[in-house]
Amino acid sequence: MPYLVLDLEMTGPEPDYNEIIQIGAEIYDDKWKFMGEFISNVYPENEDAFSSHSEEIHGISIDELEDAPMIYEVLADFEKWIRKCLFYREQDSLKGVVICGQSIINDINFLSFAYKKEKLAWPFSFRMLELHSVSQYAFMILENNGKKIPRSLSLENVASYFGFSRDGDTHNALEDARLTAKCFIALNDLAKNVILK
Repeated sequence: MPYLVLDLEMTGPEPDYNEIIQIGAEIYDDKWKFMGEFISNVYPENEDAFSSHSEEIHGISIDELEDAPMIYEVLADFEKWIRKCLFYREQDSLKGVVICGQSIINDINFLSFAYKKEKLAWPFSFRMLELHSVSQYAFMILENNGKKIPRSLSLENVASYFGFSRDGDTHNALEDARLTAKCFIALNDLAKNVILK
């Protein structure tokens, strides 16, 4: 059961109006051994949906996307990359891949909407691992055993708890996928090693 740690940058919050402009991902085997990473910008067809608020978050301007590939090209490359990392053949199903991330349902909604819009079959199952939920339960257990925990469960706070941080102020999709993966690995190690009173 490989883990695909995914992060997307979008032109705004609505999957039926806004679009993906960057896909970043890391992939791990079932023991959280690193298998590869992926990053691609995506050209948005609906330039009118490009919001200044979103640009402040991800720092990607519409001009920077001028030469980016279209979403159908990126999705094909993305699937090819996953299969290559996992040593899958072209016909092998991706249904066993677990999609992981922070608030991952939002990214899955955008990604599945992009597949639907391009009339492509959704290659994954809807198995997911949600960092926010996993963190909530892990930190609840720690707090009930007298341990200090973060005040909120944002990616920044969870990462900071384990000693990780972003390199910059903007949200590059690959950097956020990498940071999220580090948190999952740290939580996995915590689950193996924690000794409760």
